Amino acid sequence: MTDTITDTTTDTASAQAAEAEPRLKHFPVPFFAVVMGLMGLTLALHAGAHFYPVLGAAATGVMWVGIVVFCVIAAFYIAKSVKYPQAVVQEWKHPVRLAFFPAVSISILLIATAMLPQYPDTAKGLWMIGTALQGVLTLAVVSGWISHRAFEVGQLTPAWFIPAVGNVVVPVAGAQLGYIELSWLFFSAGLIFWVVLLTLVFNRLIFHNPIPAKLYPTLVILIAPPAVAFLAYVNLTGGVDSFARILLNAGYLFTLLIALQVPKLAKLPFALPWWALSFPIAAMSIASFLFARKVESQAHVLIGMVLLAVLVAVVIKLVIRTGLAISRKEICVPE
Repeated sequence: MTDTITDTTTDTASAQAAEAEPRLKHFPVPFFAVVMGLMGLTLALHAGAHFYPVLGAAATGVMWVGIVVFCVIAAFYIAKSVKYPQAVVQEWKHPVRLAFFPAVSISILLIATAMLPQYPDTAKGLWMIGTALQGVLTLAVVSGWISHRAFEVGQLTPAWFIPAVGNVVVPVAGAQLGYIELSWLFFSAGLIFWVVLLTLVFNRLIFHNPIPAKLYPTLVILIAPPAVAFLAYVNLTGGVDSFARILLNAGYLFTLLIALQVPKLAKLPFALPWWALSFPIAAMSIASFLFARKVESQAHVLIGMVLLAVLVAVVIKLVIRTGLAISRKEICVPE
């Protein structure tokens, strides 16, 4: 009886200590995945506007919302870096959260890509900043992976695609801006790491314990690399060839595999990694629209619209659930 009372007292004290912790100290870097989702929706709406012009106004509106959200999240994270630098260091050392740091540079690159048609000069400046930051973070994260630090198999999740394979985002706007060789450099790096990490991730999924429920939504990230690589490759080459088709259909394959996981995903509690659902769906929708334009395929227009409808529903659900989580103080708390 005494032990029970002691345990209860200890748990209560721990909970009170957690509540006393400043929420800013625990503001997580995965918050930038929200920006990736919103800018992905922007680009998907813009791609769909080629076939349905009414979507153009919606794309512009979502773009500005995404930019404001990025500024707010960046301001909070900068404040955290200044006031609690050790907390940022701890996130950098975290085997899962480490992979989300390049979400910052990817967000900047996606904003630049979204702004390119209307604000080319601003987009160019942002693209340069995002590209430089992406290069630095890729080298830093990969160097951390191959250093003396030991990782366990259970710490490997599809979120590890973000730092290295995020390089294929660079050529999406880079090719249009005329930075062809630099874009090929990032595309090559992203493609190589995709193959390597895909092998490691599938080994972990098949032969080891299941991914924890909180991180299970990161499985959707499997869709993003081939979809974004298709966009980058077509922008670099100017057309659709056999390799482009392999990338596109690899994306469809992973989309179907993830679709089979929806019943399990629907039962899981909300967490910030749920935003991993949004950008890959957006990338697949954009890829479908681009393929439809290049080869005049009405079937791919339909696929793109179906994916866009799913994306809109997912983003609305995520925005509502994130708002509830913030109001209930379920986010920015100690793990």
